[in-house]
Amino acid sequence: MSTLAGALRESVCAANVELAGSGLVTGTFGNVSGADRNAGLIAIKPSGVPYTELTPEHMVLVSLETGEVAEGDLRPSSDTPTHLELYRAFPCGGVAHTHSEFATALAQARLPVRCMGTTHADCFRGDVPVTRPLSRAEVDGEYERNTGLVIVEAFAAGGISPEEVAAVLVANHGPFTWGEDGREAVARSEMLELLARMECTIRAIAPDAPRPAGHLVTRHFLRKHGRDAYYGQE
Repeated sequence: MSTLAGALRESVCAANVELAGSGLVTGTFGNVSGADRNAGLIAIKPSGVPYTELTPEHMVLVSLETGEVAEGDLRPSSDTPTHLELYRAFPCGGVAHTHSEFATALAQARLPVRCMGTTHADCFRGDVPVTRPLSRAEVDGEYERNTGLVIVEAFAAGGISPEEVAAVLVANHGPFTWGEDGREAVARSEMLELLARMECTIRAIAPDAPRPAGHLVTRHFLRKHGRDAYYGQE
C-alpha cells in the first residue's frame, strides 16, 4: 500500500469514526468517502461493517474512473456508485451519507430544508433541495448510480451551486453532504441535521413564516465563505 493510499485510508476511517460519534447514524447506516483525485481513487467504508470495528485497513480503494475496486479485501459500501457520481460532477474531496432522523424525515416527506435565517445561511447559501423520486426503471436498473445522477440533475435543474449548497435530500431516502474532505462532509451532515430539526419545528409552529431577505442570506454566507470571508481568524 502506497503512502498516499495509506494516508487516504486513515483520513476516511477517521471521518467514519467521527460520523459514528456524531449521533447521526444507527447500526451500520451511513458512510463517508474521501478522494485522491491525483491518484484517481476514492476510499470508502466497507459495506455492513460496524463502525466500532473499523480500521484504516478496512477502507476500500475504488477507481474514480471505472468504479472498480483497486485495493481492499472487503466489498465497498453499496452507496459507492452514488459517491462516484458526486465526485465526477461536483468539485469535492469528501462525501458523507446518513439516515439522520430529521433530515431523513424531510427527505421522506419530499420537502427541502428551507433557508429561513442566518443559522442556515452561515453554512448553505439557500435551500437544501430535495430530488425528484426515482422512476421504476431507475430503481430496477443501476439504482445507486441513478441516485447520484438524480442528485446532479436536481442541482443542474435548479441552477444551484454545489459549492454554495453542499448538501441534498434524496427523495424517500436521506441526506448526502460533501466538502473538501471526509471530515468536512461529516461536519456538514451535523449542521444539516440541526437545520432540518429547526425546519421541522418552524413548519409546526409557523408554517407560513416569511422567508428572510436575499441580501441577509448572502451577507451571512459570504462572511464565512469565499475570497472576502472575514469570520474567524486568519
